[in-house]
Amino acid sequence: MLKQLRFTSLIKQALFLVCAAPLVVMAQEWPNKPVTFVVPFPAGGGTDAFARPLAAQLTEQLGKQFIIDNRGGAGGTVGASVAAKAAPDGYTWLIGATHHTIAPSMYKNLDYNIEKSFIPVAMIANVPQVLVVNPQKVSARNTKEFVELMKKNPGKYNYASAGSGTVHHLAGELFKIQTGTFITHIPYRGAGPAMTDLLAGQVDLEFDGLATSAPQINAGKLVAIALASNKRSPAVPNVPTFQEAGLPDYQVSTWYSIFAPAGTPKPIVDKMIAEVQKALNTSNLKAIWEKNGSDTPTLTGEAFGRQVQADVARWSVVVKKSGATLD
Repeated sequence: MLKQLRFTSLIKQALFLVCAAPLVVMAQEWPNKPVTFVVPFPAGGGTDAFARPLAAQLTEQLGKQFIIDNRGGAGGTVGASVAAKAAPDGYTWLIGATHHTIAPSMYKNLDYNIEKSFIPVAMIANVPQVLVVNPQKVSARNTKEFVELMKKNPGKYNYASAGSGTVHHLAGELFKIQTGTFITHIPYRGAGPAMTDLLAGQVDLEFDGLATSAPQINAGKLVAIALASNKRSPAVPNVPTFQEAGLPDYQVSTWYSIFAPAGTPKPIVDKMIAEVQKALNTSNLKAIWEKNGSDTPTLTGEAFGRQVQADVARWSVVVKKSGATLD
């Protein structure tokens, strides 16, 4: 009996090696053609600020072109749907964001599931939200003044977002819940168009990712009220946090990440994780990330997957409390 068990065990090991061998070879050969990053927002937004430099660095590291395919619309869900349906062969990946953990609570008929249709690969950036105002439209210059102004004028002011159901939108709703204010929500098709109209004075303010706002703050075109973080950012060192202003529970960040379509071979996913970590630790990307207000994340694989699950639960509560809808 013992000999039979040992023989059976050896057979199983041999079969495993035979099945695993093609996957190992596949990972060694990957990529042997261009790779696509589906960015589910229009060009020029916060997602692009990280996706494009990363794609350029991976192109250099792996010798094959990494292409950005912007597929904006419906709070990032259009692009996510495209990526979810892509062949799981390692040549199409989704550059996801915090927005995708909000979508399940906002969109009732999604044709994908962020927790089941994708494999969580790696967080690539984590950027605090910042409340910015057009100084020609909003007179407040700090949190106290801003809250007082909003309370005295309920509904008079409006805030832009990258789209209904994005973290920009829910950051505004969370702020309203915590401060007892009412500010009208104006959704756009991405952070880029929202920023364009904010600068032009078509809207009054925005709860934005620091990646797109930092250049405008430093150029004096926008006034930053405060960061929704527990620490200041070297990208805008003079901007205080909401914690400093007496709102310690108002903390919101936008993370950006890589997801693989479900079924993508593990050796390829593992290789992507290794290459991304290598890229993020280059001096070139570190400098860009710091300029855009992000640290260098280390969350990958299952640990990142747990972050996704936690955020799905957190934003579900905010959606219910605020009554947020797809405007």
